[in-house]
Amino acid sequence: MTDREEAEALFSAARAGSSEAWADLYALVRPALFRYARLRLATDDQAEDAVSETMARAIGAADRYQPGAGPVAWLVGICRNVVFETYRSGGRVRTTDPGLLSLGTAPTPEPGPAETALHREEEQGLRAAFDRLGPDDREVLVLRVVVGLDAEESAAALGKRAGAVRMAQSRALGRLRALLEETGPAPQGEVTGP
Repeated sequence: MTDREEAEALFSAARAGSSEAWADLYALVRPALFRYARLRLATDDQAEDAVSETMARAIGAADRYQPGAGPVAWLVGICRNVVFETYRSGGRVRTTDPGLLSLGTAPTPEPGPAETALHREEEQGLRAAFDRLGPDDREVLVLRVVVGLDAEESAAALGKRAGAVRMAQSRALGRLRALLEETGPAPQGEVTGP
């Protein structure tokens, strides 16, 4: 059973009144929700609060869930709203750490000084380029690359069509590549999407 199928089954059981299913669903989706919230908020505590608030809202709104991209995308959409509300209420929001986009380019566990310096330079270039992207580009890359949602799930979270998300991701990656070329040497690994 895939994570998406497991989430669907757990959500169905949770909607039917199983508190154990809610707990299992929380355990399954918490890492993705926390990654999303933590990239946007200043502290781990704020991110944990956002995840908790997301699940509380989900429990209260479970009867309004519309089948489609799946409960994970629905929950990420709720979390996205919670993060925006935190921001509007004065909670500190931080810029996404684009170093997380380069998961495949991490140095070996025991890099030498030259490898460490090269990795830092690549990471700084990626951060600079990522920070220059528009908020919509950053958002789609975070959902697709960092959180790991597929196009349909990202579309549900963003309120768009899956094809529009794929196109937005492609354009965002193209802009990121162009910015990387402007800011200096390209990283050793290639920035790609799922």
